[in-house]
Amino acid sequence: MSEINKEKRAQEQENPWVSLGKDLLSVVAVVIIFMILSKLAFGLWTPMVAVESGSMEPHMQIGDIIFIKSIDKSNITTYEEGKNTGYKSFGNYGNVILYRQYGEEGVTPIIHRAMYRVEAGEPMWKGGPPAPYSGYITKGDNAITNSHYDQEGQISYNMPVKDEWIIGTAQYRIPYLGYVRLIFS
Repeated sequence: MSEINKEKRAQEQENPWVSLGKDLLSVVAVVIIFMILSKLAFGLWTPMVAVESGSMEPHMQIGDIIFIKSIDKSNITTYEEGKNTGYKSFGNYGNVILYRQYGEEGVTPIIHRAMYRVEAGEPMWKGGPPAPYSGYITKGDNAITNSHYDQEGQISYNMPVKDEWIIGTAQYRIPYLGYVRLIFS
């Protein structure tokens, strides 16, 4: 091979740092495009959560990825309403909602079914205390671990889920993919 051809070939080969930079920019571009499409479709920049507990079994399993639609882009159908209209999601009547426990930022959100809505002063359940304000009574689908409403136990004790605590409604489920997220938690 002539000296000129060797020099030309060396110039054509890309520096490995330049190649790595291009690859990283490609990944960043894909993530940004995904986030923009997610915001348009679901109303959230990151519309996915990984299921961390078995409280929604058998309809959601630990390690599932759940796509969430922003509360701004969806209406909540409670279990009670769904039973009357026949509306089901995730194997049971009504919507599964994602909400911030006590409205607190920075805590792991809860993903449970909206069972019914109470108004301020109404009993939160049969024989239960009056609701301090209007909101949703929620419960996990797992009959073994969630025999009571969230508001009867430690999750949201005596406090209905306020509208402003709700992030969104569960839309789709991808099994097992959430384990990748859970490994890093």
